[in-house]
Amino acid sequence: MKIIITNKKANFNYFLLDKYEAGIELKGTEVKSIFNNDLNIEDAYVTIRHNEMYVINMHIAPFENGNIFNVDPLRTRKLLMHKKEILKISHKIKKESLTIVITKVYFKGRKIKLEIALAKGKKLYDKREAIKKRDNDRKLSKY
Repeated sequence: MKIIITNKKANFNYFLLDKYEAGIELKGTEVKSIFNNDLNIEDAYVTIRHNEMYVINMHIAPFENGNIFNVDPLRTRKLLMHKKEILKISHKIKKESLTIVITKVYFKGRKIKLEIALAKGKKLYDKREAIKKRDNDRKLSKY
């Protein structure tokens, strides 16, 4: 498993609960751009419509040699998961008012996979505690 990109903001802004693996439906030039690490998942999130999952705001830069085959960099992309998993996730979201965020994009063999997580938003005081803990860890590591 080779990790392409991780979402560092996700750990800071959310409490990550359950993690799932999902495939993603891509065009040819998008795959080549991902091989070149030309993607951004900072603002990306997942929605469920008609028992199907979609990624929104995942930016994959146009492939420089793709000319007419390039697609919109911010287009909505379909996630590939089993219907039972999608229904299970949608019930949890409705019941506990959670969000689905992307935490990682990685290669598994020759396929590109996403790690998505059910997340609950942190309050401002939780974020401050995380900053204090991180600063204390840095100070302790210096000595």
